[in-house]
Amino acid sequence: MALHAQWLFSLDALRMNSSNSAPIDRQMCERAGGVEFLFRLGSSLSLPSSAMFTAATWFHRFYMRYSTEDFAPSDVAASCIFLATKTEECGRKLRDVARIGQAKIRNTDAGNIHVDSKEVDQFSASILQTEEYLLEAICFDLVVESPHAELVDLFDVHEKDTLIQEYAWCIAHDSYRTPLCVLYPPKVIAAACYVLAQRISDGPNSPSLDARISASAPTASLPTPPSHKPPSPDASRFAIAYFALSAAELTSISEALSILLEFYSAQDVTVHPYLSSILTVPPPSSPKPNLYVTTAFSANSATLRDLSTDVSGRTPNSSHGGNTPAMGLLGALGAES
Repeated sequence: MALHAQWLFSLDALRMNSSNSAPIDRQMCERAGGVEFLFRLGSSLSLPSSAMFTAATWFHRFYMRYSTEDFAPSDVAASCIFLATKTEECGRKLRDVARIGQAKIRNTDAGNIHVDSKEVDQFSASILQTEEYLLEAICFDLVVESPHAELVDLFDVHEKDTLIQEYAWCIAHDSYRTPLCVLYPPKVIAAACYVLAQRISDGPNSPSLDARISASAPTASLPTPPSHKPPSPDASRFAIAYFALSAAELTSISEALSILLEFYSAQDVTVHPYLSSILTVPPPSSPKPNLYVTTAFSANSATLRDLSTDVSGRTPNSSHGGNTPAMGLLGALGAES
């Protein structure tokens, strides 16, 4: 954690980013749109999930030092993807990245964009130019850790629950559409994703988020009858116990949960009706981060739709008609209905 502490910022630092004069909710909307473009570009290039997570983290780090007013999110996203294809050993040609990127921007099939077109030439030049600023902004620090690695370890030691694992995996994907990766270390994000996944799966009559992340497990109001069986651990607090989190880290989890719930609340429910199950989850009692407003994504209702990435390897198997958890939480909830 200490190795990457320089890339963890406070909420106040995020809000008061001097490089960007736009309101914070607009900044968050632009970041989410940029990461959505990044994921779609990476998916069309058949990149592994790890490369896209790395690229998304660089994207957020870049905008802690520069503004969307000075660098278009699509240019930065494409540069992050191109750099990730080199560092993650999944090389792609620059012109292929530019051609498919142009297809995404123009909302057309890549076959309609000629590889030697003027648009591809210009976008290729923009990617290379932006890459120079990107490397400077991230201080040539190319090593990135992901909450997904923490989740894999968590899944390995816990009783298998495919639904909770899929939800947690999907929420971790969606977390990159928020600034969580520049606010908290991976294990805090992983714990928040797992706790929220459990709460969604367990339903409204289960322990609250506050109870699940409290410093100590709540005690029952009535004594339990004697039993010869050893006491079983509280499953709702499994992630908290597993990561052995400090009081400060529990506070961070509360903030992370609030940000995730705010983000989901800002989506267009008419486009994503399956959000109803998560929107009924009361946020923790900690102060609201107020990074998003209810209508922040009304102009971009496709923010979380149809994402498809490679989740091969040590990821939960999907039980939803062959869809992978990479589509985000909305896809998992929608497929189950």
